[in-house]
Amino acid sequence: MSSIIKVTDLSKSFLISHEGTESYTALRDEIAQKVKRIFSFSKSSSNKTSSTEEFWALKNVNFEIEQGDRVGIIGRNGAGKSTLLKILSRISEPTSGNIRIKGRVASLLEVGTGFHPELTGRENIFLNGAILGMSRVEIRKKFDEIVEFAEIEKFLDTPVKRYSSGMYVRLAFAVAAHMEPEILVVDEVLAVGDAQFQKKCLGKMEDVSKNEGRTVLFVSHQMNAIETLTNKAIYLKNGMVKNIGETDTIVNEYLHDYEQSTDIRSYKTRSGNGQARIVKVEVLKNGERKKSVKQGEPFTVLVGIECKTSLSIDISFVLENFREQAIFCTHYADKKPAFMADNYFEVEIPVNLNSLRKGEYLFSMAVCRPDKSEFYDTVLHFPLINVEGMDEASEFPIDGRWGDLYFPIEWKLIK
Repeated sequence: MSSIIKVTDLSKSFLISHEGTESYTALRDEIAQKVKRIFSFSKSSSNKTSSTEEFWALKNVNFEIEQGDRVGIIGRNGAGKSTLLKILSRISEPTSGNIRIKGRVASLLEVGTGFHPELTGRENIFLNGAILGMSRVEIRKKFDEIVEFAEIEKFLDTPVKRYSSGMYVRLAFAVAAHMEPEILVVDEVLAVGDAQFQKKCLGKMEDVSKNEGRTVLFVSHQMNAIETLTNKAIYLKNGMVKNIGETDTIVNEYLHDYEQSTDIRSYKTRSGNGQARIVKVEVLKNGERKKSVKQGEPFTVLVGIECKTSLSIDISFVLENFREQAIFCTHYADKKPAFMADNYFEVEIPVNLNSLRKGEYLFSMAVCRPDKSEFYDTVLHFPLINVEGMDEASEFPIDGRWGDLYFPIEWKLIK
């Protein structure tokens, strides 16, 4: 079978701007906004200096995909998955390397990609079809199927700028899946829809690939969806291809290749004035370092912090799911008063939340003054731990219900 996609020595770099200060730093730009939401501190003003840094989102990526393959692209946050899909969809240009694609590509990468907000749903169906190279006659043949699948008949002649995010996704996916492209590219955007629609989309993608012989590229953090839908997988790590192969093999490698770093000095997604710095993170269970735990098992997070001078300190810790959504936040000062530190010290954070469901969990952390007026260091969305499923005898359900936590609640039936 011939290759429908061939990627050779593909690389993509970006210039990242950094802002510093002469006194202390208020967190700015994207990191600033995220930290403000997580740790709730007010904006401070100061003199700024700027610098830029070259960041390689992808580096020397090589792979081939055959016609009819259903390929999952997996990796931690920041591995380069979305960048790769944007390049394959011709939304972004590579810095170097070559891509050969045979056939039309339909992409669903972000909510409303390719939609004109002032046009109605009806008009956007024809616009998207034309972008994909479909004739007006071909679009009309598929029109009723698209509208029925998207479940937006009542709003068909409403400008899409008035659509909810769920309506956007339903229509965008319906157009992409029904226009019969040779290659369908879908990112984690389906997470915006409700559970019933997600199931419907997965069913359509399976039908498109298995029964119609079209090629599907699918990015998701949900390994059960990757395992159900795809027959091959590409594991990206730090912008490079770690491995390619059958889905079960690659997913198993991904879940057990949980690089629990003891030294995070080089972690980039952080900010602060540097007077104190988070330098080490470990997950411990019964005193031993762990890359993963089973559902229901508590664990302890050990964090090492270096201070350059004597500082008054409070520490905030946020546990997050793979979508970077907070599950809970705790502060050292919740139970104990803030303290003074002038050298290296460590803190232990017991996570006795034994209801975590199977999946990947991250953390964000801030070291700051007790009044939040000055942030010494923050770390955002660092991979922390992988929670593995239990055996069939476990009380944890294995279905696709919502939520990161499971509580075995006993219902009472009243007749």
